[in-house]
Amino acid sequence: MDCRVLSVQSHVVRGYVGNKSASFPLQVLGFEVDTINSVQFSNHTGYEHWKGQVLTADELQVLYEGIKLNNVNQYDYVLTGYTRDDSFLDMVVDIVQELKRANPNLVYVCDPVLGDNGAMYVPENLLPIYRDKVVPAADIITPNQFEAELLLEQKLKLSVVFQVMNLLHSMGPDTVVITSSELPSPLGDQYLVALGSQKRVTADGTMVTQQIRMDIPRVDAVFVGTGDLFAAMLLAWTHLHPNDLKMACEKTVSVIYHVIKRTITYAKEVAGPNRRPSPAQLELRMVQSKADIEDPAIVLNALVL
Repeated sequence: MDCRVLSVQSHVVRGYVGNKSASFPLQVLGFEVDTINSVQFSNHTGYEHWKGQVLTADELQVLYEGIKLNNVNQYDYVLTGYTRDDSFLDMVVDIVQELKRANPNLVYVCDPVLGDNGAMYVPENLLPIYRDKVVPAADIITPNQFEAELLLEQKLKLSVVFQVMNLLHSMGPDTVVITSSELPSPLGDQYLVALGSQKRVTADGTMVTQQIRMDIPRVDAVFVGTGDLFAAMLLAWTHLHPNDLKMACEKTVSVIYHVIKRTITYAKEVAGPNRRPSPAQLELRMVQSKADIEDPAIVLNALVL
């Protein structure tokens, strides 16, 4: 497999978010990954202190121009995550559209990072750009519940959840995975609900839709970078299982499960008894999870609806 990904995300010197969270696991699974760092920070912003630089839209254009001048702007996938600047986001969409013209089979995987738990953590002027330009250009999107509700301007309810998924499909993407939601789980309130929907055309030209749900145990800790890891793993496993969203989601979520379990075990050991782990101690144990990334034991099953 010679499959090349252009990943436009944040970068940290220490820890695992953005490109640091996406690149290693994709490379472990055999993907070539070219990275453009939308920001370069000392560490993620959940620490007490952080320093760094932000890439402007003009600087993004310069980097892409260099790639293009050398005629090495051929990609199979584009992966994007957290962005804070409207002109930068506009430029990303322009690059995606140019790359799609060069390769109509290119798949754009977009994590539309807007906020969580009822609050936006990017400027509000990014929302219409995501709604009108980014999501229509995307093939796979991975919003959380709050982000899906922002994009559609309506609340997510269990009774109409797949009508909502179809509305997201109608905006452009063939694959929609709502990575976490507070919808009621039959297993109780200690579980988050993830939902997936994939539309594809069969060999005889028929359009089929596969829809799944997963009940994921909550963990009492704050992890940073798991959303970036989720989007990267969904890219990888949908590539390796293109017609089986159930398997792709099971492997994606199982990778996250193994990484988080290893991370929380380590963090608690280092923090000591009855002490809450620090952000530094809760950095994802990514390298130590290499074997689980390559071949994850399936620990959480998806239900086909």
